[in-house]
Amino acid sequence: MAEGENKGLVLLDFWVSPFGQRCRIALAEKGVEYEYREENLRDKSPLLLKSNPVHKKIPVLIHDGKPVCESLIIVQYIDEAWPDRAPLLPADSYARAQARFWADLVDKKMYESGTKLWKLKGEAQEEAKKEFIEILKLLEGELGDKKYFGGDTFGLVDIALVPFTAWFYSYEACANLSAEKEAPKLVPWVKRCRERESVSKSLPDPLKVYEFVCFLKKVYGIE
Repeated sequence: MAEGENKGLVLLDFWVSPFGQRCRIALAEKGVEYEYREENLRDKSPLLLKSNPVHKKIPVLIHDGKPVCESLIIVQYIDEAWPDRAPLLPADSYARAQARFWADLVDKKMYESGTKLWKLKGEAQEEAKKEFIEILKLLEGELGDKKYFGGDTFGLVDIALVPFTAWFYSYEACANLSAEKEAPKLVPWVKRCRERESVSKSLPDPLKVYEFVCFLKKVYGIE
């Protein structure tokens, strides 16, 4: 049998990836044991390239030799594969659809918008800043006064968004903005999420993320 194609659970990931962190949080919430394999994204492993031949990206969850790709799909797979513990999606079909809608919005908007904040300068960065603030306010409005996005239960939307909070310091430092000032209701939500062991053990130190962003800026010649 080839490497990784055996019984058990393997996560191909990269330490700073918010997408990989989603999978780690979901697995921790379910209390599922797995093997973590750190990928070198500049020299991707044969297992990663074989497991995700379309996008060639992390994260990939390999369950008994069968690969599952794309973070939100992985999180929902984890929820379905271990349905007897810590449900990540609501039982009600409409509430489930709403959770998927907001998780998808985070997926499509947050990473791209946040990346622009450290990659761009001048007017382009100012436009990116407006876009980022608009997304924060949208999410703040959806959260409202609820404990979590799904109400009292930590779930899919929380898992989709909370990894990006480890990047907020970098976004703020690079673009001179304050997420706390723009979306104050998100602050207690972040605190509640970080009090969960699944989150605190999965998210990196924001200062380490900033060091990584500074490294990326040098790689891309952005000073």
